[in-house]
Amino acid sequence: MSIFEYNGSAVMAMVGKNCFAIASDRRLGVQLQTIATDFQRVFKIHDKLYVGLSGLATDAQTLYQKLVFRHKLYQLREERDMKPETFASLVSALLYEKRFGPYFCQPVIAGLGDDNEPFICTMDCLGAKELAKDFVVSGTASESLYGACESMYKPNMEPDELFETVSQALMSSVDRDCLSGWGGYVLIITPTEVREHVVKGRMD
Repeated sequence: MSIFEYNGSAVMAMVGKNCFAIASDRRLGVQLQTIATDFQRVFKIHDKLYVGLSGLATDAQTLYQKLVFRHKLYQLREERDMKPETFASLVSALLYEKRFGPYFCQPVIAGLGDDNEPFICTMDCLGAKELAKDFVVSGTASESLYGACESMYKPNMEPDELFETVSQALMSSVDRDCLSGWGGYVLIITPTEVREHVVKGRMD
């Protein structure tokens, strides 16, 4: 078994019209044994920037703390929040720095940039970025997430429709992966508000 599959995870981000959604499952397991059903994988960097960390849970928490530290230093020095593109480069550099003993995480970065243009990207544990205009996925359920997102995505969705699409894609995908699931956590971010939803799913 790969170290990335040790805890199980499913993280995705999708773009709408001047908004984006980022979602994850809530299961923390040790291989096939479930340890917790309210585990957080999506973290806030600032009001318009979020990061989801799939992979090894302990590395995800360590990496999040390092990213918050770096972002606070940036805020002190620059007196402004980081743009999503800049943050993606920061995460990439941080991961590549540790390439000989990497953090076993695959981050999904989603944010609103200038003119509230949504930005999403994902990367591997060495920081190789993969940019997308529609959706990005990572985690043990990534194969089924790709299929569900590919069939459900449409451009320029409004926040309500985006929430429905992301929730359906996430729930149908984690049902096909025994290492992730136990409900979902979906965030819809628009220029004016942040909506948090906990989605109930199969508890097995």
